Amino acid sequence: MSETFLPFHRALIGQEEIDGVVDSLKSGWLTTGPKVKAFEEAFGRYLGARKAIAVSSCTAALHLALDAIGLKAGDEVLVPTLTFTASAEVVAYFKAKPVLVDSEPCYFNLDVRDASGKITPKTRAIIPVHFAGHPCAMDALATLAHQHQLTVIEDAAHALPAKFKGQLIGTVSPLTAFSFYATKTLCTGEGGMVTTDDDALASRISLMRLHGMSRDAWKRYSAEGSWRYEVLEAGYKYNLMDLQAALGLAQLAKCEAMWMRRTAIAERYHRGISALDAFRLPQASPQDQHAWHLYVVLVNMDVLQIHRDQVIEELRERGIGTAVHFIPLNLHPYYQRQWGYRAGQFPVAEHYFERCISLPIYPGMKDNDVDRVIESLADIALKFRR
Repeated sequence: MSETFLPFHRALIGQEEIDGVVDSLKSGWLTTGPKVKAFEEAFGRYLGARKAIAVSSCTAALHLALDAIGLKAGDEVLVPTLTFTASAEVVAYFKAKPVLVDSEPCYFNLDVRDASGKITPKTRAIIPVHFAGHPCAMDALATLAHQHQLTVIEDAAHALPAKFKGQLIGTVSPLTAFSFYATKTLCTGEGGMVTTDDDALASRISLMRLHGMSRDAWKRYSAEGSWRYEVLEAGYKYNLMDLQAALGLAQLAKCEAMWMRRTAIAERYHRGISALDAFRLPQASPQDQHAWHLYVVLVNMDVLQIHRDQVIEELRERGIGTAVHFIPLNLHPYYQRQWGYRAGQFPVAEHYFERCISLPIYPGMKDNDVDRVIESLADIALKFRR
């Protein structure tokens, strides 16, 4: 094991974030308060979205989005099998069915043609996931949704600040859900955001994120607030805290700089790994902006004697952390038991999963860190070549 372990991810936390959190602690506002409101406004301005509603996670954002469109028991929602379970489990919260869809073979986003063949009279929505930070084919998805009267709810957990044909993700569809989890491109520890231009959807989400209490109920503890509030619906405890929003505001201020550094790291990986036929590079469309949340290489089984799992172990022994994104949902016991999915149903996603490795890519990485990963891959490619 190398003396210095290079982690898969490390959040870029500076003095600005520390000062923001300390300011919140000194202010007395620990939970939802003025900094959450400021974060929402700043995030909406950054994207160009009319409404941005801060919540406790991307899972909460997706759940509230489905609630806002009135999803009901027995409905169906199209979801890629190549995603984290949150994208699909929120559908099950309503006793609705997540209808899994295979990946397309270039960017490994949801395959629109496969999705179109799975639409039934029960289908209400489609949740495309911008995998690794590369935008989905949003024009084709919008056309499909319009033809079948479906709502597009984008899972943009990986996609800040991705652009589809010059348009920032978060302004393309009726509803978009973002993640601010510890490993994401903007980090508040835990947290999320819903963006929309629809006032009615925004109003419903704002209501339901805090126990279904009447608007601005958080102000009841402030000088301008009132102790009186009304519970209008059976809502959820999905509010973001000012402590987290303080982190979010500091992170948002350097969002572009962090993206530029991740892009530079991706380009350095491209140059170094392109000479290694043992690994396939991630693809990026020239007409879109990749957020580079993940940098995923695929192991070429025809070139190496060893499986992806052993490549990961070899990297770990060289002091390099990695991850796998994702185990397709149809391979998990819950989705097999509850919905009847099985191995072999989604060949593109499953073949991808057998070969994928997510390499470290985060703004705090130095060039020599990136070179170390490249050199390790080159060493493995030489040592285990067929």
